Amino acid sequence: MDDEHMQIGEVAARTELSLRTIRHYEEVGLVIPSARSQGGFRLYTEADVARLMVIRRMKPLGFTLDEMRDLLDITDRLDAAPSVDSVEREALLERMGVYEQTAARKIEELRTQLTRAEDFAATLRARLGHAPGEDTDARAAAARA
Repeated sequence: MDDEHMQIGEVAARTELSLRTIRHYEEVGLVIPSARSQGGFRLYTEADVARLMVIRRMKPLGFTLDEMRDLLDITDRLDAAPSVDSVEREALLERMGVYEQTAARKIEELRTQLTRAEDFAATLRARLGHAPGEDTDARAAAARA
């Protein structure tokens, strides 16, 4: 195996995705290994890792597999710049802008959820610290730990 290719285990470690997840993304056509070893092992390049990182970043924002596929298609076509005319490039950038706006909106929703979750945890900590009983100090110390 040459230095340009990695086996799936190294890719999994670098992307923090499971082998199963990477194989699933291959099955649904989001990422295709760049090569196969003589023994049939999947071999990936830096470009494949970058593609998996895009997918990994989209997942917590709730993007669907079809949306991931569409955005990856957009980036693939933009990366093939010489073959894209200015009208098509503008249309692709506009589509990408929609994804950026959607991502920004979803991030705000996640921030709101996180704030609510932190408020809830703080409420629980406060209640633990003020709960009646003999073990109030012990409970408060445990809640801070």
